[in-house]
Amino acid sequence: MEQLRTALVGGTACEVCGRLPHPRRLRLTLAKLLAIFPVELALHAIVLAVHPPYVVAVTVIVIVTTALVVWVVEPSTMRLLRSWLHAPRTRPSSGIDALWRIRVTLADRTGALERLTHHLAELDANILGLHVHPIEDGVRDELVVSAPESTNPQSLLTAIEAAGGRDVHVWPTTTLALVDGQTKALSLSARVVGDPGELPHAVAELLGARLVTDRASLAGPLPGDGTVLKIPSPWTGLFAFTRPGEPFTPAESARAHRLAQLAELVLSRPG
Repeated sequence: MEQLRTALVGGTACEVCGRLPHPRRLRLTLAKLLAIFPVELALHAIVLAVHPPYVVAVTVIVIVTTALVVWVVEPSTMRLLRSWLHAPRTRPSSGIDALWRIRVTLADRTGALERLTHHLAELDANILGLHVHPIEDGVRDELVVSAPESTNPQSLLTAIEAAGGRDVHVWPTTTLALVDGQTKALSLSARVVGDPGELPHAVAELLGARLVTDRASLAGPLPGDGTVLKIPSPWTGLFAFTRPGEPFTPAESARAHRLAQLAELVLSRPG
């Protein structure tokens, strides 16, 4: 299961948004040059020193360079430099409360959210936004919380677990997380109506997930933990999305399927 997750998301997720950011183009170019240049230099030096026939030299350079760069050197360099390639962690400016995005499972009982609020208040943390997703074993709450700048993720995690929270995820976030969920959904729906081709990107943005582009990785058994969601596609049969460590809720699945239906309706309209 862990191997499939790694294949789907391609590595470490961003601490801010939970997704893998796209490296800056300049840094990515420099990293690739750093991976390729030494191999090319060493291989050409060896070929020139040995001086084999022209056809043999070209064949060796092409095969060996491709194999080493694509399967060995470049992936190793990307892993080695991932902290440098990764988007910088968002930090609030001095004197302003930090914002945190929290996902937690609570028991579907009266007083569960009140206990959570009480424990967060002990840290001077204030809930600014709340979305509730009913699930089989309780409710999955997504919160945006402001807290003093000195507050760290571990103190939030401890307080939430003391309040009875389970499967807790805590990320630093920005004010963009405070956009009303209904407003965001309507904006994305309008985007899909204007261009149905935006469907996969709109769903990924709505759910905070990544679009699975490696179709071969979906051929085998999928994780049974609900971290992969499939919706119908008017073009390719289906789209798949992944959110490692954070299963999709039934409400989120319903929203994604509604967007897919909307795209299909737009495409079926007479020109």
